[in-house]
Amino acid sequence: MAEALSEVMIILSKCKKGYQEVGSTSKGWLAHELRPTFERCLCVNCILSRVIALSLQTHKSNTSVIDSSYMSKTLLSRIKPFRNLKPKSSSPVSFPLRCDIKRLVNDTIQILKSHEKWEQSLQTHFTESDIPVIDVTHFVLDRIDDVQLGLKFFDWASKNSPSGSLNGSAYSSLLKLLSRFKVFPEIEFTLEDMKTKETTPTREALSNVLCAYADVGSVDKALEFYHGVVKLHNSLPSMYACNSLLNLLVKHRRLETAHQLYDEMVDRDNGDDICMDNYTTCIMVRGLCLEGRIEDGRKLIESRWGKGCVPNIVFYNTLIDGYCKKGEVESAYELFKELKMKGFIPTLETFGSMVNGFCKVGIFEAVDLLLTEMKDRGLSVNVQMYNNIIDAQYRLGCDIKAKDTFKEMTENCCEPDLVTYNTLINYLCSRGEVKEAEKLLEQTISRGLAADKFTYTPLVHSYCKQGEYIRASDLLIEMATRGHEVDMVSYGALIHGLIVAGEVNIALMIRDRMMERGVLPDANIYNVLMNGLFKKGKLSTAKVMLTEMLDQKIAPDAFIYATLVDGFIRHGNLDEAKKLFQLTIEKGIDPGVVGYNVMIKGFSKFGMMDNAILCIDRMRTAHHVPDVFTFSTIIDGYVKQYDMYAVLKIFGLMVKQSCKPNVITYTSLINGYCHKGEIKMAEKLFSMMRSHGLEPSVVTYSILIRSFCKEAKLGKAASYFELMLINRCTPNDVVFNYLVNGFINTNAAAVSRGANDLRENYRSMFEDFFLTMIGDGWTRKAAAYNCILICLCQHRMVKTALKLHDKMLSLGLCPDAVSFVALIHGICLEGNSKEWSNIISCDLNERELQIALKYSLELDKSTTQGGISEATGILQAMIKGSESPNQNLNNLKET
Repeated sequence: MAEALSEVMIILSKCKKGYQEVGSTSKGWLAHELRPTFERCLCVNCILSRVIALSLQTHKSNTSVIDSSYMSKTLLSRIKPFRNLKPKSSSPVSFPLRCDIKRLVNDTIQILKSHEKWEQSLQTHFTESDIPVIDVTHFVLDRIDDVQLGLKFFDWASKNSPSGSLNGSAYSSLLKLLSRFKVFPEIEFTLEDMKTKETTPTREALSNVLCAYADVGSVDKALEFYHGVVKLHNSLPSMYACNSLLNLLVKHRRLETAHQLYDEMVDRDNGDDICMDNYTTCIMVRGLCLEGRIEDGRKLIESRWGKGCVPNIVFYNTLIDGYCKKGEVESAYELFKELKMKGFIPTLETFGSMVNGFCKVGIFEAVDLLLTEMKDRGLSVNVQMYNNIIDAQYRLGCDIKAKDTFKEMTENCCEPDLVTYNTLINYLCSRGEVKEAEKLLEQTISRGLAADKFTYTPLVHSYCKQGEYIRASDLLIEMATRGHEVDMVSYGALIHGLIVAGEVNIALMIRDRMMERGVLPDANIYNVLMNGLFKKGKLSTAKVMLTEMLDQKIAPDAFIYATLVDGFIRHGNLDEAKKLFQLTIEKGIDPGVVGYNVMIKGFSKFGMMDNAILCIDRMRTAHHVPDVFTFSTIIDGYVKQYDMYAVLKIFGLMVKQSCKPNVITYTSLINGYCHKGEIKMAEKLFSMMRSHGLEPSVVTYSILIRSFCKEAKLGKAASYFELMLINRCTPNDVVFNYLVNGFINTNAAAVSRGANDLRENYRSMFEDFFLTMIGDGWTRKAAAYNCILICLCQHRMVKTALKLHDKMLSLGLCPDAVSFVALIHGICLEGNSKEWSNIISCDLNERELQIALKYSLELDKSTTQGGISEATGILQAMIKGSESPNQNLNNLKET
């Protein structure tokens, strides 16, 4: 190496402008002159690092993390990144052999390969020769490519040796042969035999054994042989073996051990025929990046620069990938810009890491710029990169952009693979677009891609959620027909979907079928099934299922016990729930916060608040901290007992423990104050709740509406109903009943007096139309329902309004002019004016149409600022008897 280093330095000295100023005219000359030296040298890495070190000493250059002088950059740009090249197997011709030994080795190998009775032939051959078998055994074993033949020859050679045993060289060559073919039982036997005969394997042989174990991922065995080499030879294994072990340790996240190995390699560098290279340092940098210590990785490169470590694109790629995976995309991008400034050319891996990084944080504009740069550099975007982009776009809600990316992918002749289709199918199913997803399944199959369980499972689950469990079952059959094993995940998706659809009996049948096919349910499937059984009130069947689990030696976990306890509580069987909860603890299973909360919920439901508080104490003893659900459950229990003193005490404790109240907590408090008649305090809590960023639920609104209706404060009730719709909280039948009953049981004068309850000179749309309708002769009940319809439709909740309209018909309320006006206004507001006749029917006579027009114009005053709405235009056209209402509407708009 000293000779090669001298040659390189002489060539560099010939460059007229010196190390730092290798001009463009001399670059080709320099590469041409250096090439023969590098080609003759086996350790180019070391030479380069020494050259650069000398250059740095001469010029005292300041270096950055992966910086170099202009000279080093010019050199490096012409040298490919070094790999951890596997050493070639030893050969007898790699060093001088006596001609007679060489001839005997070749003859022996020829006899072994070509003679059936090679033992007799070899016996004769060696008898005629003066060279003993023991002197050539290791040469022969180094040349044999058949492990079985090698073992037979080794046994024959042992029997024909004067001492009846071979030397360490022969054993070591056998170990190398066995390692090459990874025959581990024979390796162990050979090592034991060597130990018995007190024969020491060579460092090279043990290094080969280490590599064999590293190749199959056996970390502990590889480490054992590493320490064996150090102990026997006071030396490290070969560089290739050390790198293989280091790579394995990093891969298996044994990072502390990897650090120790790397440090030992650094300490012994060049002392034990070890020459650390780029690959060694790059492995360690990758390990540091896996720990999130990217800056330490950069420092390591800097510390090793010029000492067996030469800057190249691989280091940049490793660091950039580390930054991106850690989420520090800005740092990655700075390094990306730096590498280009230093003269390195980004590779596909570089762009891939950067694209993944920007995808994670959703900066798709930067992704587009990177893809453009790739194309400019002649790099093709591969399918894996497109898959990552599409997945990120769907995950972050950019559905349209994801579809555009998929289209661009096909336009750029990049064929989608199974991962692409699985990603698209999964996201479409998650959005309920199962029909579109199934079209993609058909495309997958038509393209010759083998759809797997990840293709079918989302479809199975989605069809079950939509109640189409027959189609879901057909897909499982199709999956099995195509040769894919229907595993527990696929069956689990079908069972879960059936339970969601309420088809518990069919889910149980599927469970039986999967067991017949040898697929045993796990604890999760049993949990889903028992949950479904409890919802259907089938407690005895759930108990039988628990017994079945135990018979099959499937240990129920805390969630299953919590499901069972909750099921018994739901059906009023508190004693059974208590026994089961106690059994959970006795079996050594920690119920966890969820389990304790379920039991606390049971005690609170039955008014046993002392027991609930004791359960919290028991929970704390088990080192579990009560959460927001715990406190909310206790608060709700005390509210139902009208014990507001205890409620405030628990709420204060909750705040003191920095446990933020949620919607359920505030709703329980509001309910408590409403029961006490302290509605102002309830409203104050409502405002506090919203100021903390919590959106009230339908239960919260229903409690307030009920209380205001009960106290005949209908203005307040109506205003909260409209606030509910403004905040896109869909009301239910409970809310409708409170409003209708409130307005039915209060006379019109009281409604009018309540008009200013909310604020001066304000009257809600609900009140306004209610009073108008009462004045026009509508019954209170019809007026109340129609006002609800008007409010729903004005806030674009047409689906809810249509369901309420059907309920009105079932209650004997005939369709009238106002209900028709409410619905047609809502339909037009949703942009479906041309299809209104397909959504609702109109049986109004001419007089009723005139009434409808009157109310429509009243609605226009509050919605179109004096203009005419599409709904009003349709009504005017209907009154005129026009055949084309939409055309009349256009004419009306023009005038």
